[in-house]
Amino acid sequence: MSQLQEAANTLKTINDLVRWAVSRFNEAGIYLGHGTNNMWDEAVSLILPALHLQYDLPDLAWQANLTPSEINHILELVARRIEEYIPAAYLTKSARFANLNFYVDQRVLIPRSPIAELIERRFEPWLHQDHAERILDMCTGSGCIAVACAHYLPEARVDAVDISSDALEVAKINVEKHQVDDRVRLYEGDLFAPLPKKHQYDLIVTNPPYVDADDMSTLPREYLHEPQLGLAAGQDGLDIVKRILHEAKNYLKPNGVLIIEVGNSETALMHQFPNVPFTWLDFERGDGGVFLLTYQDLVNYL
Repeated sequence: MSQLQEAANTLKTINDLVRWAVSRFNEAGIYLGHGTNNMWDEAVSLILPALHLQYDLPDLAWQANLTPSEINHILELVARRIEEYIPAAYLTKSARFANLNFYVDQRVLIPRSPIAELIERRFEPWLHQDHAERILDMCTGSGCIAVACAHYLPEARVDAVDISSDALEVAKINVEKHQVDDRVRLYEGDLFAPLPKKHQYDLIVTNPPYVDADDMSTLPREYLHEPQLGLAAGQDGLDIVKRILHEAKNYLKPNGVLIIEVGNSETALMHQFPNVPFTWLDFERGDGGVFLLTYQDLVNYL
């Protein structure tokens, strides 16, 4: 009897399936990095969305029996996660970001930015709520940052830009899903190019492509399912970041701030801009690699 047949015949509850999936993930040594950092959370992120259940599931529900069709569906997803290296979010078409659920597919990167923490805190102390009238999300992808900003800052209007029409189709799904289409506007184009010249922002926030050539050549197989347009950023990983740095001041209000995630390209950035007073932000979750500059910083140093 195969492992899958045995599991289908013996597993009954959500807890059973999560435990079994964790064992199989450990056995296979799958790579994590799309929003989870341990096998238990990875299994939960696959199983609960596949069952159309929320993450705040009551304790008693974990012991609920599943139907045979539900069990077989989960077992198939676990097998695909292991054998095809497909990230859980693509298998379930669902990702969690800033305590909100987003639709995702292989047209967009899977949301996992530590910027979620800043949004949950409403960017305090860097952005006061009475100074959050206009926000720009550059390289929006799935629209998760733009939508989350609109959710946590209900007085703000958010513009979101991406060069990929495919990504913007996904972003539109999420804007409508979260019912913020009256305050989030999507623009297709290259960075600032499609924006009205008169628009100036209290906050520009961006998680642009920032993976350098060396890291692109050694990406785990799970990352190869993601659109490379959202990852690759030249030899040093800074092709897009440097363009944003030099143009952002033209779109910021005098008391505005710029927040950019650069991940592993932090060292290269510091080397190329040794005199710029980057403020590196701390996070309870995630690895950092996110900096802040004020409008005055941009005017004085870039």
